[in-house]
Amino acid sequence: MNNSTPSSGVYANGNDNKKFKGDRPPCSPSRVLHLRKIPCDVTEAEVISLGLPFGKVTNLLMLKGKSQAFLEMASEEAAVTMVNYYTPVTPHLRSQPVYIQYSNHRELKTDNLPNQARAQAALQAVSAVQSGNLSLPGAPSNEGAVLPGQSPVLRIIIENLFYPVTLDVLHQIFSKFGTVLKIITFTKNNQFQALLQYADPLNAHYAKMALDGQNIYNACCTLRIDFSKLTSLNVKYNNDKSRDFTRIDLPTGDGQPSLEPPMAAAFGAPGIISSPYAGAAGFAPAIGFPQATGLSVPAVPGALGPLTLTSSAVTGRMAIPGASGIPGNSVLLVTNLNPDFITPHGLFILFGVYGDVHRVKIMFNKKENALVQMADASQAQLAMNHLSGQRLYGKVLRATLSKHQAVQLPREGQEDQGLTKDFSNSPLHRFKKPGSKNFQNIFPPSATLHLSNIPPSVTMDDLKNLFTEAGCSVKAFKFFQKDRKMALIQLGSVEEAIQALIELHNHDLGENHHLRVSFSKSTI
Repeated sequence: MNNSTPSSGVYANGNDNKKFKGDRPPCSPSRVLHLRKIPCDVTEAEVISLGLPFGKVTNLLMLKGKSQAFLEMASEEAAVTMVNYYTPVTPHLRSQPVYIQYSNHRELKTDNLPNQARAQAALQAVSAVQSGNLSLPGAPSNEGAVLPGQSPVLRIIIENLFYPVTLDVLHQIFSKFGTVLKIITFTKNNQFQALLQYADPLNAHYAKMALDGQNIYNACCTLRIDFSKLTSLNVKYNNDKSRDFTRIDLPTGDGQPSLEPPMAAAFGAPGIISSPYAGAAGFAPAIGFPQATGLSVPAVPGALGPLTLTSSAVTGRMAIPGASGIPGNSVLLVTNLNPDFITPHGLFILFGVYGDVHRVKIMFNKKENALVQMADASQAQLAMNHLSGQRLYGKVLRATLSKHQAVQLPREGQEDQGLTKDFSNSPLHRFKKPGSKNFQNIFPPSATLHLSNIPPSVTMDDLKNLFTEAGCSVKAFKFFQKDRKMALIQLGSVEEAIQALIELHNHDLGENHHLRVSFSKSTI
């Protein structure tokens, strides 16, 4: 078989293998992705799980003998978002790094190939779960068929608690599957438990599928996860026991830590841990740690790269591999910008999609680098995860945590060329209002933009022209049926959409209406 006959589909390795040797340029984007170095014992469902957060997976071909697979996404846009996301953050399957790139093939034709039954069964199961026609594997029968559209709240019990698990540790782990809105922790029947609410019930399903029965640390702290009967959590205080990530204005209440040090000893681990906060002598962190035998989950948008839980995580600070900055810091270092196009205001608008930007400083002597100060560390983390690796004005942007704790404003009379700006009182902050709906509409950059606040007199052609004049190619457009103040517009690429958002968010449409632009999870 070779690549020349279209009917042979992709049961071919010629072109896809050659390009690792560096004798041909990388492929142009395709909705078919080529995965290398997949572990030989990996299941079809695990490979599909890498693509799920980015959109529908429409086909799969496993070449286990070659440790390779081909994954076909429903759209090229989904594939581009997936490659952009996994380029700076290598995904892991069974604790082994997996490499993803575009295939030469534009679609997968697997009808006549042997051994495809398992792949097709896995695809059908996932598709049924996504469309809500099936209960998830492992769902407790006594809760009936657990369907998407049910609760976004998970009930988590942690067994074998030989080592304290904090609210922050839970947030870091579960954030890998989507935006976590609220967490409440408590002790019941001598067991440490938590309720955790996602922005979307589907995130809760993926998290339960991946995490139920896994150990947080090797050989201990086992997660037991069920869907809660509650559909929403009411958090009164932001402290070590409970937190509402959509409301930074809540009081701390009594602020008691959720686990006092003596509690760990009560769970029967004397001798292994002298002090629960000194680092676990007997338990290597198991989460996303390539050499650990515990839990390794593929990173998902809205989340960290592979997590390393160090002893500092127990006190609520996360060590992130490769980040020389300070964990818990709200300042980002953004590098590889295009100095001819980038401005403090442009960075304010773009990073403002993922949090409230307080200050921006473009480096005076090195204008392709900038510091962006967010309102808090979780917003900085969210912006870093979503924007690092995206193309902007022809260059691939990189974002990491900075060593600086704050962006300093220039002193009186100091020459700055307008490169440092304070936006802390800007009316354009998206997340100022506690409980704002915007917290539930945070999505990775995509070629489809969500437009809102459109006045009645503005037509489809007006909006199409506005984007065309900004240098975009408009592929599709539609107003929302129920609410003509909102629309979706699909542009030629994710990069075009990012640049259009920077340029046109808050654009004056007349009649006292300023256009609001954000990334959409939908396609037209």
